[in-house]
Amino acid sequence: MSDSTTPGVPAEDVTGAVPGAARPPGTPGVPDPAVAPDTTGARTSPGSAGGPGTGQGAPGAKSANLRRGSILMTLGTAASRASGQVRTMLLVGAIGTGGVVADAFDIGNTLPNILFALIAAGVLQAVLVPQILRAMKAENAQERLDKLLTLSGLGILAVTVVLAALMPWIVHLMTLSDQWTDQNRHLALVFALWCVPQVFFYGLFTLLGQVLNARGQFGAYGWAPVANNVVSLVGFGVFLLVWGTAPDRGISDVAGWTTAQTAVLAGTATLGIAAQALLLIVPLRRSGFRWRFRLGLRGIGLRSAGKVVGWTLGAVVLEQVGVTYLKNVTGAAGQAAAAAGEFAAGNAAYTNAMTIYLLPHSLVVVSIITALFPRMSAAVAEGDLDGVRRDMSLGLRSAGVFSVFSAAVMLVLAAPLTKALLPTASPEMVDAGAPVLRAMALGLVALGATVMVRRMYFAFEDGRSIFVIQIFATVSMVLALWAATVLLPVERWAVAAGGAYALSTWISVLLRVRGMRRKLHGIDGARVLRLYVRAGISATVAGLAGWGTMRLLGADAALTWGHAVLVTAVVGVVMVAVYGVLLKALRVRELDDALGPVLRRVRRR
Repeated sequence: MSDSTTPGVPAEDVTGAVPGAARPPGTPGVPDPAVAPDTTGARTSPGSAGGPGTGQGAPGAKSANLRRGSILMTLGTAASRASGQVRTMLLVGAIGTGGVVADAFDIGNTLPNILFALIAAGVLQAVLVPQILRAMKAENAQERLDKLLTLSGLGILAVTVVLAALMPWIVHLMTLSDQWTDQNRHLALVFALWCVPQVFFYGLFTLLGQVLNARGQFGAYGWAPVANNVVSLVGFGVFLLVWGTAPDRGISDVAGWTTAQTAVLAGTATLGIAAQALLLIVPLRRSGFRWRFRLGLRGIGLRSAGKVVGWTLGAVVLEQVGVTYLKNVTGAAGQAAAAAGEFAAGNAAYTNAMTIYLLPHSLVVVSIITALFPRMSAAVAEGDLDGVRRDMSLGLRSAGVFSVFSAAVMLVLAAPLTKALLPTASPEMVDAGAPVLRAMALGLVALGATVMVRRMYFAFEDGRSIFVIQIFATVSMVLALWAATVLLPVERWAVAAGGAYALSTWISVLLRVRGMRRKLHGIDGARVLRLYVRAGISATVAGLAGWGTMRLLGADAALTWGHAVLVTAVVGVVMVAVYGVLLKALRVRELDDALGPVLRRVRRR
């Protein structure tokens, strides 16, 4: 699923669920503290499903719980991203990052992400987590959970069937440019039909994963995408063994493309998502949770949730309008270059840049958000605004330490990093993709903050604010992209798309933080701002040191994979060392808080 926060982020951009992208109990139905300890730190009250009343608990204990949950999620997400990067290498080797086939496959394989966000993800994010938390505290917890999951599962299945029937019109909407020929558009449609079942499995993954997260069981949700990547490694590996690697400029002559190639490529992508979702059944059953098919609307809390659904759907529609326009612009750029016998960044190059861009976000920031959100939702339900403010400040500061540095790394190392992570990419593919990544990196600092604040609007069941803010985010991105198509040559459109995405992310976070500040009567803003200023100064100096080191290592010319890895490793070490020393000198304690559990484990060994 996706917590797609601004236009251009693939669905389940933020959990690592989407391959190559881009997107969220002890006795049956009741969390038994003896079996499922409260690792979220959520406060419970007497008679709650979470066990006997415990009071609010010590802030230190809650921070320890957050760190344990974050580390567990981070390890799983790291394994997922590492295997996912190998998957991307094989995919790039098979079809490249540009050309007709790569762009057509990107349309077909991205549509399930977009459609899931459009039809289901907004509703699920708006209602599922808060209602699951409420259901677990109810006397009829098992019945409420069964009804919630059954209703959601059937709804997603019905939506998937409808989308399959509408796919010809949807694909045409994504390929409006005259640069798409009928033959190329038909290939995109075939890929999309093979990939549309992913919508259902994304939904199932979200349903089961949110139950696990609400119970404080973060590990399986972080590790399940590894199964997806294993399936993809096998499938794409078979493709390479049978049909070999793509030319340096990708595959633009589709006359020789076969049904067998489509089946292996797109079938593998869909089978991987299915494996990722079905794997979550195992930890749920082991924990004692049993999902029984049970129909009914009464008593599951959807009346209050319904207030936010309409606004949330409207916001997601606006968001995906922006994504559709972006895909049309980048697709037109790629198709125009292919028709002229040249190479330029298009849909596939944009998606591959997004994959790299999301790595630090998904490895660290998402883990922090996922661990914090259940207890912040519980605090909202109990009217504990002090607890919400405290946790939001902790989350924003912890995420900032990593996101500010990650942005500096991507700005400095865009080309070597792209080659190091995509060794099968040709020099032309790297030259086209690196500027896109650099443009995206301008919005990386804002990404984690806007994801966290957006989720808190869901916890407050405030869909109207999400909708209003999304208007400004989408309009800003579309206007920036339109200006780029008028003022820039076609080969720069994908770079402009990355910059437009960064712009919309910043507009989103500024408006959302402003609104949440009013709602919470403050968000510890001075403390958060001090952290970002100190981290920004440290990252700037580290970036200058990294840039100088990169020049000394001769990174200006076309890089081999070994040279790219060497440059990335050496410059990365230099930047980490400088950044860490400066954070220490500026007394940024959040770095110690984040690394403390890891360092203690290392010392024990």
